[in-house]
Amino acid sequence: MHKLEQSERKRLLDLARAAIEAAATRGPGPMVDEGDLTPNLLAPAAAFVTLHEGGQLRGCIGMMRYEMPLWINVRDSAIAAARDDPRFLPVAASELPEIDLEISVLEPPAQIPDARQFVVGRHGVVVERGGCRALLLPQVAAEMGWGAEQMLEAACRKAGLPGDAWRDRSTRLYVFESFCFGVAEDGEGAEGVETAGTGDTASD
Repeated sequence: MHKLEQSERKRLLDLARAAIEAAATRGPGPMVDEGDLTPNLLAPAAAFVTLHEGGQLRGCIGMMRYEMPLWINVRDSAIAAARDDPRFLPVAASELPEIDLEISVLEPPAQIPDARQFVVGRHGVVVERGGCRALLLPQVAAEMGWGAEQMLEAACRKAGLPGDAWRDRSTRLYVFESFCFGVAEDGEGAEGVETAGTGDTASD
């Protein structure tokens, strides 16, 4: 996975912050001149934006659009995390000073034929069976103190499947790695679970 330079990370964090502020104040979205962006920011990559307030999750939405430029997915994820996470009310303008944010840049998931190939702490996981699908970011295992089986069980339950569905041969498992960063760059993160619909957006 390519790593972003510090200046590129700052540009994305500033963009996400501006997008969140626009969503909270119902103002115009941030203007971006693609001519000023680096190749890494213009390259296609999926992204999640996670919001915390007072150490508590306040929103987490991802754009699993691997054909879209990274900066667009970050901008749109930030707006959606502030406004469209179904578990929370939209972020209000009065909350903005207390909102911390983190960005996760995701590699495309790769299907694994054997759950033993899942490496807890390194891999995020996507569980899929029938019309049920869920995603957990890699850092969730460390945050929750989970082992591999607990991570897989949690992903299955969030997909609306039995906890042991990952053992079923009809359940498809995918793994991916991500690169996470925030203002403090302390490595803290949050989980994400894909929503139904087009399959290109996801919420924690």
